[in-house]
Amino acid sequence: MAVPVVLQPEPEPVPESLDDLIPQAAVADPDSWAAGGVPNSAPVVASDDPLGQAPDPSFDAAFTVPGDLSDSDLPATIDDGTSDFALEEIQPLPADPELEGLASITAPAIGGLPELAETRVSSTLVLALPAVAAAFPEKDEFVRRFRELSTLRELDDGEEAAPQVAARARADEELLGDILRNYGYYIGEVVRQLSGGRRAGVNGEGAAEEAAEAASREPSVRFDILPGPRYSFGTIDLGALPALAEPDASRLREVFGIASGDPLYADRIIEREIELRVALGESGYPFAEVAEPELLIDHAREQGDLTLDVQPKGKYVFGDVVSSDPRFLSGRHLGRIARFDPGDTFQQSLETDLRRAIIATGLVSSVTITPRETRAPEGGQPGEVALDVAMERAPLRTIAGAIGYGTEDGLKVEGRWEHRNLFPPEGALRLRGILGTREALASVGVRRNNFRGRDQVLTVDLFASDITTQAVDSRGFGLRGTFEKVSNFLFQKPLSWQLGGELLYTDERNRDVRIAPGAPVPRQAYLIGGLFGSVTLDGSDDLLDPTEGYRATLFLAPEVSRTDGSESFYLRAQGDASYYQSFGDIVLAGRVRAATIQGAGIDDIAPSRRLYGGGGASVRGYGFQGVGPRDDLGNPTGGASLVEFVLEARIPTPLFDGAIEVVPFIDAGSVSRGSTPTFGDIRFGAGVGIRYKTTFGPIRVDVATPINSTAFDSPVVVYVSLGQAF
Repeated sequence: MAVPVVLQPEPEPVPESLDDLIPQAAVADPDSWAAGGVPNSAPVVASDDPLGQAPDPSFDAAFTVPGDLSDSDLPATIDDGTSDFALEEIQPLPADPELEGLASITAPAIGGLPELAETRVSSTLVLALPAVAAAFPEKDEFVRRFRELSTLRELDDGEEAAPQVAARARADEELLGDILRNYGYYIGEVVRQLSGGRRAGVNGEGAAEEAAEAASREPSVRFDILPGPRYSFGTIDLGALPALAEPDASRLREVFGIASGDPLYADRIIEREIELRVALGESGYPFAEVAEPELLIDHAREQGDLTLDVQPKGKYVFGDVVSSDPRFLSGRHLGRIARFDPGDTFQQSLETDLRRAIIATGLVSSVTITPRETRAPEGGQPGEVALDVAMERAPLRTIAGAIGYGTEDGLKVEGRWEHRNLFPPEGALRLRGILGTREALASVGVRRNNFRGRDQVLTVDLFASDITTQAVDSRGFGLRGTFEKVSNFLFQKPLSWQLGGELLYTDERNRDVRIAPGAPVPRQAYLIGGLFGSVTLDGSDDLLDPTEGYRATLFLAPEVSRTDGSESFYLRAQGDASYYQSFGDIVLAGRVRAATIQGAGIDDIAPSRRLYGGGGASVRGYGFQGVGPRDDLGNPTGGASLVEFVLEARIPTPLFDGAIEVVPFIDAGSVSRGSTPTFGDIRFGAGVGIRYKTTFGPIRVDVATPINSTAFDSPVVVYVSLGQAF
């Protein structure tokens, strides 16, 4: 076996420079030098070592072979250690969403993105949106919604806000994307740009000045809004709704209102879902179920498929109303105050109205109404539901009192006691007493609400009184009964009416009227009986604070009066008409009143039944009963005819978040002794008022002065009350 031979060449000197490393031959003739190869200078190993060691493949080797070694002794192949070596296949890097998004934004720029126009939201926030309205029809609404929800906009200007800008900018970027999708722009892009504010690490010449300038700049954020295509509704699945009988199916489908091809607005889905739920309840489907909407977006079609599973579960009509406490409020009485009759198609609003009406009685603290099936739908005929009313009783006795002073009423103390539902259903006993410097009153009355119908009230009062006003001094007692259909806050009626009768004995005279000094006019007794009635047409938009529409009331009262053995028959009549018109935020309101007493002379009519003008509900600027004929001592004597005119403007202000209203006004009125107005002594008053709007109506404070006053009128009069003057 041959022995390996190792040949070690002589060491070569280490070159001292780059010129020493490159031979002169290479410089003179590079091609010839390169063709000659590299001289043998490395160790060479020739071996058949059984360890299988091989020369280092990183350099060339020269072999010196012994003479006894033949070609047949050489191996067929030489293992150079690279037989198992292979390069791995290069894999592409994972996609970078930000780079792809950037590419999608910049690529269309070659063909032209929509031109953007800036909209400044705040001092540090700018939105850049398509300038052409057709590219983004929802632009104005989009900006308005963003203003309401933006967290950046809430930041105050100043250095303390700068650190929060970046964080809030990211939140607003997500918000803008959500709003875009809400309007159907599912592949829209929002590009955020931040600039200004503090910077760190500024070096070099002028670094201090640049840093100071940068620190002084407020940070600003700009969002470029690129909506892209607007998606539309695709397939719409409304569950079992299309299977309903006509016309319900078509009408409810029309109520839902969304059709394939309509712009895909998420808000509209919620809005129309609510409308459909309401329409089902109003169309006789008390047990209908509507699942949550599901929207499947198909980017290939640029559409969204909407699924709203509607299960109507049968149509029904109203049946009986069943009370959980029939001895307190019977089901029959509750059915009487309901605005539906058995057999009427079920309506959710009428069920809700019944609940509100029961609460309005003041007799219960809570009410729950549950529809219950009593007959299932069959053969195309609707089923029937009873309404089970569960209620809890409220405290039934009330004690109330008041104490006050007024220039017209003097000092007055009032107390009231009431026992509601003492005579079921809704029959109340009421006691009332007043003790004051100008009035004393004691009364006992019975009142029954919802008498034989909704909002119908029967009242009977027995009373005794001693009243002294500016014009009349009277004392007496009487019995008065009324039956009326009233308008109230729960349901303002276009038509209300009142019928009643009265029997009164009174001993009275005009106040302080004297024939001669120290000789007062004697009192005169009157026995008065009569009927009265009124009707009101109400076309206004609010009971206490109307802004549009009209009101008109006609009052008639035929009476008979007996005094000193003689009888007088006469008719008291009065008409009132008010009109309200808005001009922007300003309401212009006017009222006309006319009254007359026909059939008897003024001296045959009791002073308390005559006509007087003046006061907060009449001609402002004058005292109560201060307008009209007077005697030689200046005491009002009343008249047989009256005419009044009132005009005012109700002007809102920004004070107290708009709760304050300023009301300039001018009033005029005349009272004549005859039954026909003569306008010979018309009085004018003017002033300004303040209205403070509350949830239960405006509080009124009016300050007025008489324009053509008499010696008996005060220079300034103040009125305070609840509600508008008319």
